[in-house]
Amino acid sequence: MSLEVAGIKNPGRVYLNPRPAELVEHAIRRGEAQLSDTGALVAETGKLTGRSPKDRFFVRHGKSAGKIDWGARNQPFELEKFDALYDRVREHLEGKELFVIDGYIGADPQYRIKLRVVAEYAWHALFAQQLFRRPPREELEDFEPEFVSLSSPTFVAVPERDGTRTETFVGIDLERELVLIVGSGYAGEIKKSIFTSGNYLFPEEGAAGMHCSANVDEDDKVALFFGLSGTGKTTLSADPSRRLIGDDEHGWSDNGVFNFEGGCYAKCINLSKDKEPQIFDAIRFGSVMENVVIDPVTREPDFKDDSLTENTRVAYPLEFIANFVPEGRAGHASTVVFLTADAFGVLPPISRLSPAATTYHFLSGFTSKLAGTEAGLGDEPEPSFSTFFGAPFLPLNPSVYDQMLRDRIEKHGASVYLVNTGWTGGPFGVGERMDLAHTRAIVNAATSGALDEVETRRHPIFNVDVPVACPGVPVEVLDARGTWSNPAEYDAQARELARMFAKNFEQYRSSVPTSVAEAGPSAD
Repeated sequence: MSLEVAGIKNPGRVYLNPRPAELVEHAIRRGEAQLSDTGALVAETGKLTGRSPKDRFFVRHGKSAGKIDWGARNQPFELEKFDALYDRVREHLEGKELFVIDGYIGADPQYRIKLRVVAEYAWHALFAQQLFRRPPREELEDFEPEFVSLSSPTFVAVPERDGTRTETFVGIDLERELVLIVGSGYAGEIKKSIFTSGNYLFPEEGAAGMHCSANVDEDDKVALFFGLSGTGKTTLSADPSRRLIGDDEHGWSDNGVFNFEGGCYAKCINLSKDKEPQIFDAIRFGSVMENVVIDPVTREPDFKDDSLTENTRVAYPLEFIANFVPEGRAGHASTVVFLTADAFGVLPPISRLSPAATTYHFLSGFTSKLAGTEAGLGDEPEPSFSTFFGAPFLPLNPSVYDQMLRDRIEKHGASVYLVNTGWTGGPFGVGERMDLAHTRAIVNAATSGALDEVETRRHPIFNVDVPVACPGVPVEVLDARGTWSNPAEYDAQARELARMFAKNFEQYRSSVPTSVAEAGPSAD
């Protein structure tokens, strides 16, 4: 086939939209991956086992140059340098086998982008096929992509020649709707670059882009779970009592909530059937595991082994979850949950947020980054403030996303909660991670409306309303301070985190109402 759309004129053999079984065969034939005893494909990503946010750039030209919120997270790359690098990558790929997957992002037909992924690795193509939405086979016969992603892990950029920061480069050209990824075998770069692009394109059409998972109950009540990697979006949205819309990337339009994707990308570290049965059972033929260590003889995966990275992952199609929503969309959200993994161990397990506090915490986006999710992270969690719990994936000014979410929450009367899935009884290294069973009970109470009339008490430092009781959760668990052996140490640590919140929020203070600025934590 011709790959003129990607600019590659003389490739080797090209495999267009092969089925999963064929991609598995190619990956094994090429030595890219092996099979586990569950039938899932297992691949290693090389030295990069997470995203490289400092190597992600936007090509600066056209109308997007005046709309992108330029800065450390949205770095510019000049058009001439991008074109020169793109030419070199195309030359590099000439004569090589290539794997092409066509699909789309956006489950709502009104908000849909046709996508073509051109991959150098067969397992990357399988990853893309399972993660993005899959058109019926008959639609693929005359498929015309609107957006193209080209991935070449074996091309090593030369900073002195190419103008890149390192040998890794992720470039997004929003004008020509093109993504170029080189020097990284981490498949998550393919997913996140397209998601980021959607968060520029969909708001232009009136749909809010959100870094959140979503599910719906039998009464069609939709819940959204915002949070950065490691906070529990995938785990908590995979609930046997609710139907899964998606685990990571969604839009919210006048039509309701819709999934960007056709699959899930779950963390595997310490995965167990008892705690996360839906994810565990989804690891089968057609799934792709990244950096999961398997026994060389039995091929059994060891989900506790973090010798390659803590950021072990599995990608699988939504239909591998028994109670998924085939349409990928539902009505408007009635509950919004902000997830944070507090490594200080001081935030309450659950807090009810007022409208002002909702804006404050949405802009703040506090969590603790966990080892392995990004290149350069150490062994211990690092405190992080990431606007809207997903700043690396939001190209536009924060006010755009804030206004769109606030308008929808207000219009549809959604309740908003802040849930801490991090540590309790002390900070990381002293306390323990919140018990998943307790967190599930907390989330179930929030999404079912069981907390709507429960009495709350105002936290004196964090200025949030903490329920005094929650079905299925011991009362003492809800009192973060009471879980510490030394209350004075808790107070000191809580005030330290409050000061971090205040320092981070200075960037927004002049642009928000006084009520929002005063809704945050206080160290006084």
